[in-house]
Amino acid sequence: MMHTHKIFDPYALQQHVLRNRLVVAPMSRVSATAAGVPTPVMEDYYEAFAAGGFGMIITEGIYTDSIASQGYPLQPGIVTPQQVQGWQAIANKVKQQGAFIIAQLMHAGALSQHVTHTWAPSAVQPLGLRMPEYGGGDGPFNFPRAMTLEDIVTVKQGFIQAAQQALAAGFNGVEIHAANGHLLDQFITDYTNLRQDDYGGNITNRFRLIAEIMAEIRAVVPAEFIIGLRLSEGKVNNLRYRWPEGAATAGALLEEVAKAKPDYVHIAAESGNWERDCMYADGSSLTSLAKQIVQVPIIANGGLHEPARANKVLEEGHADLLALGKAALANPDWPLRIQRGENTIAFHAGMIKPSASIIHTRQVLQVLFDQRLLT
Repeated sequence: MMHTHKIFDPYALQQHVLRNRLVVAPMSRVSATAAGVPTPVMEDYYEAFAAGGFGMIITEGIYTDSIASQGYPLQPGIVTPQQVQGWQAIANKVKQQGAFIIAQLMHAGALSQHVTHTWAPSAVQPLGLRMPEYGGGDGPFNFPRAMTLEDIVTVKQGFIQAAQQALAAGFNGVEIHAANGHLLDQFITDYTNLRQDDYGGNITNRFRLIAEIMAEIRAVVPAEFIIGLRLSEGKVNNLRYRWPEGAATAGALLEEVAKAKPDYVHIAAESGNWERDCMYADGSSLTSLAKQIVQVPIIANGGLHEPARANKVLEEGHADLLALGKAALANPDWPLRIQRGENTIAFHAGMIKPSASIIHTRQVLQVLFDQRLLT
């Protein structure tokens, strides 16, 4: 029975104990003010997940500096005092409901739809087209400028200061967003990183910026402050991309991750299907390799509201925690519904997108019911 499922077991994360293994995945809301300040609507949105029984909530991507990191209009930042105060209200409400809250720190790099002077590891035209639903227009992405060593220092300082601001706002920790094609993933990826210096070439060099960011954050925050890392193969502008040489590339990268000593690793399934995005031909998975090599708690996502898939991931040791996105958006109280044996609101795959959370969750559901997208 799902109400006695392993997902409801408490779980130790670093020095903390989560009430269960259920995590709300980061979902872009595009609903901060024009100045990047979180709004009361966002307070309600995040509090609903905590009140609904999730053990931990990871925020949408939060930009880390006012220079080149912002990805799209109405994205929240954690740079100004007003932004920090907005997040403090959210963090307080979530923690009062018994959940943990993690700030996902993000630099969009070449995929920014907000700044015209985009930065990237190398001057390479991004694949794909802009996403109009994020408010930055359509057509090709801007051609980025290759970052100088001074730019790299600026990016690092932005992440470090953002982590300190997250601590001041009351977050339990931060997640370094090195996935989905954004700046730190652009450093990892061979076709977007053509550098010939210490930040390009072999996998150690391509991971160097992330390792430095994590080490420098660790040096300025308390030991109990959680520092997680998010990775993926697929990207928002290249959904079906897989790393060259599959599991071998994954293993080499994860050896570098292990040296950086994150408190957890969050593996994103960009397509929303864990098996398609994370399994390799030999039966291993990116999540199980991360668990084996890094030896820290692993968060998996990608359709894990389905009982059979959730069982497979947990029982076969592929991951320790499950992050829900669309299912959580449709059911902010998903854990409580399942524990009580109640039905959850079903959705058709692809009908609910992260950008749908622009509106308060309940309003979203009403819109979807009205349009007969929910059954």
